[in-house]
Amino acid sequence: MAPKVLVSDKLSETAVQIFRDRGIEVDFEPGLGKDKDKLLEVIGQYDGLAIRSATKVSDKVLEAGVNLKVVGRAGIGVDNVDIPTASKNGVIVMNTPFGNSITTAEHAIAMMFAVARQIPEASASTHAGKWEKSKFMGVELTGKTLGVIGAGNIGSIVIDRANGLRMKVLAYDPFLSEERAAQLGVRKVELDEMLQKADFVTLHVPLTEKTKNILSKENIAKMKRGARVINCARGGLVDEAALAEAIQEGRIGGAGFDVFIDEPATDNPLFNLPNVVCTPHLGAATTEAQENVAIQVAEQMADYLMTGAVTNALNMPSVTAEEAKVMGPWVTLAGNLGDFVGQMTDEPIKAINILYNGHVAEMNTAALNASVIAGVMTATNPDVNMVSAPVMAKDRGVDITTTTQGKTGVFDAYIKLTVKTAERERSIAGTVFSDGKPRFIQIKGINIDAEVGEHMLYTTNKDQPGMIGTLGRTLGEGGVNIANFTLGRSDRGKDAIALLYLDDTPPENVLKELRDTGLFEQIRPLQFTVA
Repeated sequence: MAPKVLVSDKLSETAVQIFRDRGIEVDFEPGLGKDKDKLLEVIGQYDGLAIRSATKVSDKVLEAGVNLKVVGRAGIGVDNVDIPTASKNGVIVMNTPFGNSITTAEHAIAMMFAVARQIPEASASTHAGKWEKSKFMGVELTGKTLGVIGAGNIGSIVIDRANGLRMKVLAYDPFLSEERAAQLGVRKVELDEMLQKADFVTLHVPLTEKTKNILSKENIAKMKRGARVINCARGGLVDEAALAEAIQEGRIGGAGFDVFIDEPATDNPLFNLPNVVCTPHLGAATTEAQENVAIQVAEQMADYLMTGAVTNALNMPSVTAEEAKVMGPWVTLAGNLGDFVGQMTDEPIKAINILYNGHVAEMNTAALNASVIAGVMTATNPDVNMVSAPVMAKDRGVDITTTTQGKTGVFDAYIKLTVKTAERERSIAGTVFSDGKPRFIQIKGINIDAEVGEHMLYTTNKDQPGMIGTLGRTLGEGGVNIANFTLGRSDRGKDAIALLYLDDTPPENVLKELRDTGLFEQIRPLQFTVA
């Protein structure tokens, strides 16, 4: 059955057609997102939900969306999506962080020009029949120092445009490397130095606990006298009241704001101040940007629903379509390893370590981690998936670590999973052979070669004659056929294991008969999802 997507906000017809062209059934209901009751009533029918800002994807919507797999936001901001609930419910949340980057960067540059030349006030004065040339004396951008807070996608475009205007550019960004700074043509500095030297300061960072109020009253006081502030990023990055006070006192020469702490902004300390340009969150408001983000979200959602590729997800590692093809068997193996340990472990898990050896260490280990964790957690919650599993593990206080290393041993690559509880440590390793089928290659440090099947039986015992016969005879008499039989031991007469691939799950009476022999330390039937 083809996946089904609901478009509940205004998206372009081109974007809607992308879903249809990819074989996805789509209902285009651009006004539905504003009707909360109707959305709750119908959302259970859909695998995907494409939105802009009008649709509020609340916890109730996500709970009602029993078939929902992905929510796609055409744009950057996802304030209207309950991401924690989406993650717990295994729903991927995607946005389109690059579709409106040029538009937002251009708006910041336009604001800089507007503030530098007092264009809005001069225009209003001229429309009023005045001719106040001397009143609106401006400044050139050429030769001025621009301080850019945040040199990411949008910030880097602003830097490129500012270099073209022959401005001197300083960048403050803790994640900016010296190599990247050189590539961008900027000098990387600390925030204090930027504030002291910049004639213009423009912000291009998300609103987080670390960036909230980054231009505080204290930091505004450090700024060069007459400097101008541009904010086309997020409300809350600047102490608006402190900035308004500094403008009124003449310490700051002006400001250009497209975003505000409270929106819609109908009242603000910055309103009606001299040389302050305010716009109603127009950063992404161009025809090109709206079309771009709509097309991008449709392509991303279609890719995920049809191929498993994950792009620009906020609660799931990204996986390209090419990666999905190459990694498919390894993702399956990772899930099988986790599933084995999850089924074998009855007590609370304290820590998980995942070792990637050989060429698998060069793959998207974040996605593989998610598959491992999902496998582990499936034993206690069969509805868990790669999105919700890491959240569940974190909620339970499980410490998750990852180790990567070059090729060692006889296999070109393998994954080893080690799980610790308060009572014991359990490990299993596996690889993918050239046929694309996952194999278990080591359990409890004992080497084996076991194909993974849907129905399996795991046993442990002390190495002694007759064990194979007991297993074969008891299962045979119980009508259980053995498809594959793998043995391993630590040393002669010591710990031994058997892993049997069966055609069916062994009945409880057969398992009881094996346990009653007293020969086995463990008898554990296992179930696996096999591609």
